[in-house]
Formats: sequence, structure tokens, C-alpha cells
Amino acid sequence: MVTGGSKGIGRGIAAVFAEAGANVAVAARSVGDLDAAVTELDSIGDGKVIGVAADVSDPASCAALASQVADAFGGIDVLCANAGIFPEAPLATMTPDELAQVLDVNVKGTVFAVQACLPSLIESGRGRVILTSSITGPITGFPRWSHYGASKAAQLGFMRTAAIELAPHAITVNAIMPGNILTEGLKDMGEDYLAGMARAIPAGALGTPADIGHLAAFLATDEAGYITGQAIAVDGGQVLPESPDAVTP
Repeated sequence: MVTGGSKGIGRGIAAVFAEAGANVAVAARSVGDLDAAVTELDSIGDGKVIGVAADVSDPASCAALASQVADAFGGIDVLCANAGIFPEAPLATMTPDELAQVLDVNVKGTVFAVQACLPSLIESGRGRVILTSSITGPITGFPRWSHYGASKAAQLGFMRTAAIELAPHAITVNAIMPGNILTEGLKDMGEDYLAGMARAIPAGALGTPADIGHLAAFLATDEAGYITGQAIAVDGGQVLPESPDAVTP
């Protein structure tokens, strides 16, 4: 199950699992986006793909989502808690509602999704929880996204204790911290902007949603069963240079 799976990084994660032959459920608020995602994903692999409309900031919606997915597939083995929002808000003018909206989706939504899936994950005997965090907040900062950065750091605090609590049930809990990933939102910024971003990354290019999906797929395997409570950056080395001059052309 991939929350926020209808586009961007979530869709890339869902596509990698679909290519591997898994049954995949994508969840999102927009029915139109879900329908388009399911149509594309259904043509990729041999597994079944379903879309479920849900709002992760609402615990009742998360419970209904988990129930519908478990009924469709006979259980839930892997939860990719990917749903997140990133509206701009300068710290000096950020309103309580703007702060609450980001924390409700990015932090509470993560917790609610895990809670809703927990009975199925325990029943599976080898559950996997994979959170989509970010380098922004846990490692770096960016102006106008202090509420977003706080939410992404909070996910990692949740992850570490959840990993301890769920380990006796053979459930692992890990997080992926994407750097600059080429999604729909970034493409809208224009080629000059994207080229400038790429020049600041040692790998010389922005990442793709599939780059995040491949790590999620590995963390879902039996071979990754001894990895838990870890946050792994997938950023092409973006956080490594101490100045732009350190990145060779």
C-alpha cells in the first residue's frame, strides 16, 4: 500500500513494486489522479492494482483505507507511508492553520496510516513500514519550508520508537530521505532552474521517483529484514559538499 501514490514519488514507488509483480494499492485524495495512476500501473506488471480515495490526516479514513486494501488482497505486507504536502510559508507570516495543515498530513498522517495497517502487518509475520521523509529538515533547511522541515524530522523521531515497539512482531520501520527528485512540480520550474539544481549535486543530475522506489523495494525484501530504524538519503550526494565550489563540473 502506497499513500500519496497517485503521482510524484509515490507513483514511482508504486511502479517499482508493480514491475516486481506485487499487488499494489495506491491511495490519494483525488479520484481523478487515482484513476490515471491505476490505469498506468495496471499495465506494468502481473499483480493487481487498485486505487482507494483517502485522506491520511483523518484516522477514520485511514482505517477504512486499510480495511479495503486488506479485503482486496487478503492482507497488507508493506506500507509505504509517502503522502505529504509542501506548501510555502515564510516563518514570520506562517499562520496556525498553515502549520497545522502540514503537521496533520505529514506527521499525523504517517502515524494514522501505520496504526491503521498495524493489525495486517502483524498478521503478515514480516511486515515492512517505509516512510518517505526528506533531506530537508533532518539534514538540511530551506527558506519558507520550516514547517515542512519540522514535519520531516518528526517522522524520523516517530520511526525510531515505532521500530523498537514493532520489532517483536517482525516488522521493520525505515525511512527514505529523498533529495531533489524530478517530479511534476519540479518540471514546472523550467529547464534553467532544473539545470542549476543539477549543478549543485555531485552526481550531476536530479533523482527520479524510481530511485526512491528501488530503495523502498529493497527495504521490503526478506534480505532487508535486519535493517530497522534507519533513515537513508537518496540524493546523488547533494548533502555532501560544504560549498558549491566543492562540486566539480
